[in-house]
Amino acid sequence: MHQLISKKIVIYLLLFFFLGTVNNYSIVNFSLPKIKDVEIYGIDLNESAKIRNIIENSNIKNIFSINRYNLKSNIESINIIEKFEIFKNYPSTLKVKIKKTKFVALTKKNGIDYFIGSNGKLIETNDSILKLPYVFGDLDVEEFIKFKDKIDKSNFNFNQISKLYFYKSKRWDIETKKGNIIKLPTENIGKSLDLFIRLSKENKFKDSSIIDFRQKDQIILNEK
Repeated sequence: MHQLISKKIVIYLLLFFFLGTVNNYSIVNFSLPKIKDVEIYGIDLNESAKIRNIIENSNIKNIFSINRYNLKSNIESINIIEKFEIFKNYPSTLKVKIKKTKFVALTKKNGIDYFIGSNGKLIETNDSILKLPYVFGDLDVEEFIKFKDKIDKSNFNFNQISKLYFYKSKRWDIETKKGNIIKLPTENIGKSLDLFIRLSKENKFKDSSIIDFRQKDQIILNEK
């Protein structure tokens, strides 16, 4: 009986080593399928080509070896992109969904016209057909995004703006499409804009083209 058990153990061991050898051979010779297709949605062909080049130059061997950090960093370097998502369609397709940034204003730097994106980036343009507010001054884009956020949180409609003036003191003036000029303080911007909305509804302020909120607890009006 003991001899019979020993023979069984030997057979099991031989079978184990045989299967192990076959599996190891298969693993060594197994290759994952390469990425064969990249599908990009949300942008035009020229912009899609830039993203396709980024992916091709990233030396991605297969769909399992994607370095998301490197891809994210490189794709976000394209200023027109607000955000994006990458989906893996196994075994060999990548799907990239892009959300383009919204153009919120125009400005000029070093003689070049730019759209200001809602993502806080400048996008060079030769097309100024869009009716957007124009920002004058040596613009700090980060300051503009903060300023616009304060406007959006107030009762003032950003779409009423024709021109914006940015000063080195980080103070802003607004020129509305109706021709009003609002001189804003450096603080309490939303409060000043809400007050402007209330004043503009009163008849006695209809002829005031310049409303100056720069002095604390004072409003200075200049008539047309």
